[in-house]
Amino acid sequence: MTENVMTAVPYLSLSIWIPIFGGLLALCTGGDRNAQVARFIALVAALAGLAVAVPLFTHFDASSAAMQFEEHAAWIPYIRINYSLGVDGISMPFVVLNSFITLIVVVAGWEVIQNKVSQYMAAFLIMSGLLNGIFSSMDAVLFYVFFEASLIPLYLIIGIWGGANRVYAAFKFFLYTLLGSLLMLVAFIYLFIHSGGSFNIQDWHELSLGLTAQKWIFWAFLLSFAVKVPMWPVHTWLPDAHVEAPTGGSVVLAAIGLKLGAYGFLRFSLPVVPDASQYFAPLMITLSLIAVIYIGFVALVQTDMKKLVAYSSISHMGFVTLGFFMFNALGIEGALVQMISHGFVSGAMFLCIGVLYDRMHSRQIADYGGVVNTMPKFAAFFMLFAMANSGLPGTSGFVGEFMVALGAVQFDFWVGFAAATTLIVGAAYTLWMYKRVVFGAVANPHVSELTDINRREFVFLAVLAICVLVMGLYPAPVTDVMHASVDQLLKHVAAGKL
Repeated sequence: MTENVMTAVPYLSLSIWIPIFGGLLALCTGGDRNAQVARFIALVAALAGLAVAVPLFTHFDASSAAMQFEEHAAWIPYIRINYSLGVDGISMPFVVLNSFITLIVVVAGWEVIQNKVSQYMAAFLIMSGLLNGIFSSMDAVLFYVFFEASLIPLYLIIGIWGGANRVYAAFKFFLYTLLGSLLMLVAFIYLFIHSGGSFNIQDWHELSLGLTAQKWIFWAFLLSFAVKVPMWPVHTWLPDAHVEAPTGGSVVLAAIGLKLGAYGFLRFSLPVVPDASQYFAPLMITLSLIAVIYIGFVALVQTDMKKLVAYSSISHMGFVTLGFFMFNALGIEGALVQMISHGFVSGAMFLCIGVLYDRMHSRQIADYGGVVNTMPKFAAFFMLFAMANSGLPGTSGFVGEFMVALGAVQFDFWVGFAAATTLIVGAAYTLWMYKRVVFGAVANPHVSELTDINRREFVFLAVLAICVLVMGLYPAPVTDVMHASVDQLLKHVAAGKL
């Protein structure tokens, strides 16, 4: 145990409750007459949330695999449910990423959202706190409460501020994810009984379970987390949700929401049922490769920019699950880097599409062409993010994919070969979209009237561009914090329970 495992400052609680209380305070501003007040409250709360999350990274002991910044308090003592928080090298980066993305979303929606501003800002802030709760929970019931509660703000964001079919998309999103998580609850109850009455997730890691029980629990976790990733074939809710969601909703859903399922595999499936995880690894690798290759070709034929990037996200997350189930350090660390990079790149891609949509009110690729002639600054940023989405060396998009591809070749050459096709197909659909939107003659008269990005848009795109380049050129600060935790996880899985 290192000296900073416990901390005098409750950074994790602050990262959860500052955004939540900030959201509630924004709600109290009332209607749209006080919209500017709600915006400033949201900005202050988002800045404060990021300020308390940064020390998690700067004070983190990368040499230790133990949980750090732990906080413990009795919640429902009668059934041993506790308010237990802690982060390791796997979960800590996502708390920081979520707090950062929340600030970006608040700034991005500053002038764009004009109706129900206080409710809009409150929904994002409350969701930010709940997502941080998911990544830092050490008690399974606390995890489940945060996991389920996080559905509500995103459901409202899609259903209230979304497009024409927003109610259908919101219901589909809610029902898919709720059904899967009910199976997770059943698995939690079984593990609680089998552990002698403990909801502590780390206690479950040490349980001795037979292979049959592990297989059933693995399927309960799989059906819950696969929907969240989302894995093929339970991915159909995501394109609808992205297309109908407002820009901020798409950014948070892609940058953070999709990481919840992948995080669940690392926190529950692999350590709690390691033998079943290895038993079903061929199935998981097959499903992941289908997502990487097949969904990549589906993205290639999309006519809607948001739908194309949504399918792109499914393909990239397939790369993540592939990395997890090869059980080598390169694969898992590469998958984690890919998750963080995807948070930057997919968020930036949706923001770029939002910039165009705010001006033209169309997401159809065919409605554009020649945008570079009227929006040169925007075209430069969009090019960088498109290249990162394609996995260009020097950008964050390359680092994770290259690490997973190396891990795949170590595991099996042909798996690595199949996975590497994402670099080709990803470049094809991303650059094909970019070429049709940005280059060529201005055929649409509305495009000739477009104005380039303003100062606010320049700021959030520039910040994301810096993140993409810094992580692409020097990923060591991110990968270093993962090593100890990933090594411990792999030793645990290798040892098994049988």
